[in-house]
Amino acid sequence: MNPSAIAEIYLDNNSTTPCDPRVIDAILPFFHLYFGNPSSQHLAGQRAARAIELARTQVERLIGAASGEIIFTGGSTESNNLAILGIARSHSGNRKKIITFKSEHKAILNIGKQLEQEGFKVVLLDVDSKGRIDVDALATNLDECTLLVSAQLANNEVGTIQPLRQIAELAHEYGAIVHTDATQAVGKIPVDVDELDVDLMSISAHKFYGPKGVGALFIRGGPRAIPIAPLGYGGGQEWELRSGTHNVPAIVGFGEAARISAEELEGEMVRIAALRDRLEQLLQSYIPQIEIHGDIQQRLPGTSSLYLPGTDAEALLANVPELMLSTGAACNSGAPEPSYVLLALGLSWQRAYSTLRIGVGRFNTEDEISTAAKLIGEAYYQVIQK
Repeated sequence: MNPSAIAEIYLDNNSTTPCDPRVIDAILPFFHLYFGNPSSQHLAGQRAARAIELARTQVERLIGAASGEIIFTGGSTESNNLAILGIARSHSGNRKKIITFKSEHKAILNIGKQLEQEGFKVVLLDVDSKGRIDVDALATNLDECTLLVSAQLANNEVGTIQPLRQIAELAHEYGAIVHTDATQAVGKIPVDVDELDVDLMSISAHKFYGPKGVGALFIRGGPRAIPIAPLGYGGGQEWELRSGTHNVPAIVGFGEAARISAEELEGEMVRIAALRDRLEQLLQSYIPQIEIHGDIQQRLPGTSSLYLPGTDAEALLANVPELMLSTGAACNSGAPEPSYVLLALGLSWQRAYSTLRIGVGRFNTEDEISTAAKLIGEAYYQVIQK
């Protein structure tokens, strides 16, 4: 098939999502009409400050947070750093153990490496073949020296949703603080911080049709309730935890994305899950030997991690340049390596190299799903025949 004869099909919504047009409409006036600095006391500044507080309320409502429990950041990576480094560096007691899991995002794992250099003991626990956290292993490793437990709400590669409430209950029995990187989950599945019983939650707007470069950290009880050391110093914005002039357009877009997700989530989950299931069914009809990674019963609606036996996923994608997909493989220091997440599930290097990650999203259509399945099926047999 001639690549120029077909439009690009974007199926990498775990990586990032396009801005919803309604989000763009909300953002644009804050570049040229309502451009005031929200720290200024004049009318233009007050108008911008009100827009920020409206966005804060919209994000709070999306995750069931109380007023004053959200601070804005530059994205989930910053939120993760602020939460974990901030907790650790503000602590002066005997709790020096941080527990997390081998399938976490690099934004968590690399923070752990830094904390080891600062004298903390970082424990990385295994997950099972479906990416699920072993709560019994967590219980065994918890003790009075545990300062913090950090667990993803949903995995970014295979979509497995973790039993976070159970994790939080176990950690709290030992007085540990519980943080979750909910980057992949918020805006895609219902999230309620009270039901999950977490103390800290990291969020990023661009994962649910908001702009890049803006995120949030939920802090139970507000910034004064949990001691957190800031990562930087300046004018004291965001309760002195995140200084710097607010990115008002991005924050407004974040709020609007949160509002839309809160209102449309239930129906969107059903539609996106149906599209994902249709894609998997079509692919299995083209390639019967395909296997699905992760917890099939407890995963994100749009996520599909697929093992295509006997092929190299990168080579397959080279044959379908009109499809925007991921392979699940990371490139570290310029050397292609299999996904560490898939290896953490106990998969072989060969199997990891033969994996596609598909992320179905809000703007995908049934026609796109049918076309994508056909293109992947054709490309698969072209690759294995070479």
